[in-house]
Amino acid sequence: MNPISSLKEAMQKIEHFCAYQERCHDEVVSKLHSMKMDLDEIDQIMVYLIAENFINEERFACSFARGKHRIKQWGRIRIINELKFKKISQTLINTALKEISLEEYLDTFQTIAQRHWETIRETNTLKKRKKFCDYLLRRGFESNLVYDKVKELEIDL
Repeated sequence: MNPISSLKEAMQKIEHFCAYQERCHDEVVSKLHSMKMDLDEIDQIMVYLIAENFINEERFACSFARGKHRIKQWGRIRIINELKFKKISQTLINTALKEISLEEYLDTFQTIAQRHWETIRETNTLKKRKKFCDYLLRRGFESNLVYDKVKELEIDL
């Protein structure tokens, strides 16, 4: 990427970057570093973006949690880990998780679990159980939910 010549030009680019999609502080700072901005300019731009409400960590965390659960059907654990990776505070993570109702969460879990159980073409019960559990744990669902569900589904066999 070409180095940005002026602070005004950089602000316009970063405003567009933030307006296009919700961003966290870390993503914006990384983008500014890639634009070859120095630390004083980055601080100045960040203060402006926060003051003008282009970036809002709480709004980002809530949007991220809702989107990843509804669209990618991730569980709470995976959402928490991804938000921590993006350097979001624990308080904001807790606020974001409240965006997902327990009923919606369990409904999604049941749907995914049932669908995945039916698609596993494994005759060995232990291997089938392992594939099922690994899949749901990778999606970020709590282990107690996963193991209770696998017991329930094995009884139905």
